Amino acid sequence: KFLFTISYFCLITFVMNIILEEFPDLNDVQIEQFSKLKKIYNDWNNKINIISRKDIDNIYERHVLHSLVIAKFIKFNKGTTVLDLGTGGGFPGIPLSIIFPDVNFILVDSIRKKIVVVDAIVNELRLKNVKSEWSRAENLDYKYDFLVTRAVAKMSLLIDWSKGKFNKNSNNHIQNGIIALKGGNVDDELKNIQQMKDIDGIIMIEYRSKRLGDRTSSKQHMTIRYRFQTHPRL
Repeated sequence: KFLFTISYFCLITFVMNIILEEFPDLNDVQIEQFSKLKKIYNDWNNKINIISRKDIDNIYERHVLHSLVIAKFIKFNKGTTVLDLGTGGGFPGIPLSIIFPDVNFILVDSIRKKIVVVDAIVNELRLKNVKSEWSRAENLDYKYDFLVTRAVAKMSLLIDWSKGKFNKNSNNHIQNGIIALKGGNVDDELKNIQQMKDIDGIIMIEYRSKRLGDRTSSKQHMTIRYRFQTHPRL
């Protein structure tokens, strides 16, 4: 148990150093919230399996840092509304809501037990800028500035589900639209999107990182490449 405590402390310290290097303006409350994530998710995963056993041991690398790639791409302005579609256990919504406490987040999933866990984690972290919704994407009735997602569905479906839902006025330097984290080969999706007409803004972010165990620089952990971007009303 003593060795486990030391190892756990070293992991949290190492990860927090990466996060702080990328986001040096975090306050004490935000640092504490990020530091608590692994324990909170471990506790909940023992009750309700929302993250695979394999991934829970690498939650900072595979979920937290992955989610924060969006925060490296855009700094949401105060009052922005962001809908996290298919949030699962709260990703990317919960890490982003910690980074952006003045931004409104709506975390949506069609599986009720996941929303139950999300609500509990939000309460435990005392996040005041997050609300949740147990719903299917096509049944949502919200207006928002951005839809964020992590490989929940093909882009063509995301476009259909979000059509007409974006606020017309934008208060960020990037036009309102979809921000999707994608991995693997997305060429086919790009071809399909390019054939579509009358679509809103889209950004697809391809994420590449080295494993935390490599202890390489945080710049390598947060490497991102923007594969595709369109502007409203092509």
